[in-house]
Amino acid sequence: MHSNNPPSPMASTPLTSNSSNGSKKRRFISRKYSQTAATSSSSAIFSADASNSVPLTSTKPFLALVTLLALALTIQFAIVFSWHHKRHDVHVLGKIDVGQVLVPQLPLDENVGDLIYMPNNNNNNNNNGGGGDSDDLSHLKQHIPYMPPITNVHRIPNPIQLKEETISGHHPTVAGVALILSDFLTELHRSNQLLAIKAKATGKITRDEVHEAFVHLASKYLLPLEAQYVYQKRPIFPIRKDDSIFISLASFRDHLLSDTLKGAFDQAKHPEKLFVGAIVQNCFGLNPYEGEEGVQCRTGAQVVGKDKNGRDKTKVSDAPPDRNGIEEFCNSPQHKQYCDNGQVRVLYLHENESLGPAMARYYASKLWGGETYFAQTDSHLEFYKDWDELYTNELKATKAYPKSVLSSYPPGFQTENGGILEGTTATPGARLCTCEFSSSDVEAKIIRINTGTGYHGDEKRPTQIPFIAAGFFFASAEFLVDVPFDPYMPWCFMGEEIMLSMRAWTNGWSIYAPRRNWIAHQYRPGRMGLPKFWGSVGRLFGKPGPGFSNQLQLKLIKRVKYLVGYKDCCTRDKLREEGSELVLQEVDHYGFGNVRTREEYLEWAQIDVDNKRCRRIEWCNKGSLE
Repeated sequence: MHSNNPPSPMASTPLTSNSSNGSKKRRFISRKYSQTAATSSSSAIFSADASNSVPLTSTKPFLALVTLLALALTIQFAIVFSWHHKRHDVHVLGKIDVGQVLVPQLPLDENVGDLIYMPNNNNNNNNNGGGGDSDDLSHLKQHIPYMPPITNVHRIPNPIQLKEETISGHHPTVAGVALILSDFLTELHRSNQLLAIKAKATGKITRDEVHEAFVHLASKYLLPLEAQYVYQKRPIFPIRKDDSIFISLASFRDHLLSDTLKGAFDQAKHPEKLFVGAIVQNCFGLNPYEGEEGVQCRTGAQVVGKDKNGRDKTKVSDAPPDRNGIEEFCNSPQHKQYCDNGQVRVLYLHENESLGPAMARYYASKLWGGETYFAQTDSHLEFYKDWDELYTNELKATKAYPKSVLSSYPPGFQTENGGILEGTTATPGARLCTCEFSSSDVEAKIIRINTGTGYHGDEKRPTQIPFIAAGFFFASAEFLVDVPFDPYMPWCFMGEEIMLSMRAWTNGWSIYAPRRNWIAHQYRPGRMGLPKFWGSVGRLFGKPGPGFSNQLQLKLIKRVKYLVGYKDCCTRDKLREEGSELVLQEVDHYGFGNVRTREEYLEWAQIDVDNKRCRRIEWCNKGSLE
């Protein structure tokens, strides 16, 4: 039975202690009573009236503690219930709770206008993405210096803070993303140098060693960024609705980079709305900056004559450092303003650290800063007058807009014209309507795409095609949320196009051929003698020629084949049995969507993977599907 007297505060001395006699126990009673030692019985508890004893469970501190624990458990239950409720909304109802409104996920071919549909992080009260309000441009305030090469990013102030705020999702910035990428590239450079030293000392280096080192660094430096945004299916920055355009531009030792930039800005109707993320993979020569020995630059395989059988004889020679197209463009009085305004964001790589076009395009995509549209191009293009407005209007003319992609293989040019595509009328566009399984040993029967029939010129709308060309496509920036670029695709020259196509289509995006050509492309056959990334990879590891790079590609292309469905070689079980399962690192986050299936795509595009056949796609060549 509890006492009727209110419990007293407990003293601050220990609950039990030895008395001065060494064997007596004492306990505490209310402060209104004095402490007395037990005398005759070790079982005595209180020296005062036993009716005043107060059990611990009836004290105010104990009751307050119980109340706090109950409140904490209630809050935890509410949080867990809310989380499960939201997951139910997304996965069962296809909706996301953003404040007071359940916003539908974009269904197939539904035109939702300016809806920004991705959920936000926990630090902002809007539904635009990690950077806050779509009118807030604070994530662009800190520009990335465009010079000097390699060390330009090191000049960004407060790097630790910017990286932490970006990784945590608290306040991501383009500069913070660039610093994270730079950390990865710096460590990759060091890792490769150590592997190259080992290769030189022992004469042995395997593709597995090189690949394992890459995966380790990618998982350490890139994965935290991916997990914060890509895996949560939300854009890193709010998507602006101001018709701005971001160009993802990967350049490998390209002498036309400056001309491409000049053409893009000079021929744009709204150059103030144009932003570029350039990845410049150049040879900078010997001792390019303090602490870096550098390398002797080399040409590509140049044709120097014919052998006795009439075949081309080639030679690789020493060469001066590559032209820096960024420096040329930004030092031009006419164009310097765009660089000073932060409209040109650039990362530099040593050419022997190039991991192929798929990885370069991954880096470039990360320099996107919330622009309305995303365009991916090569770095040797010419641009038609008002190309930006023409492609924007063409995209809006598609029946599936905004979940539509424009893509094509542009017509070629040979005579260089400073990035300017002249002419009073743009030529009719061609549709990407054909494919084949490559017969090249290096490409290992991967699917290659190509053109079919072209437009006649009187079509009222763009028509659908099944393929996206990696060298040019144009889409709303929400594409980056649904089809994020894969950071685990190094050394792959082939395979990225079929993956882009299938991933986009299964995520509910429809692909269209533009009715006119408003850009042109310099196609570069081997006889031009220009450097290729696979030659640089071989020289880095003491294995000149494309052979070592080809070995790496043959391994990594199994990632593509696994997703496409090559059952003869590349199921997960078969890759595990042969010890190649590492190629599937994080693959589930860069696979297909759930709007349409892989099997539906293969049937729609007339691709028979089991028998390695591409059939004629009638609906594409006839232009019958809007």
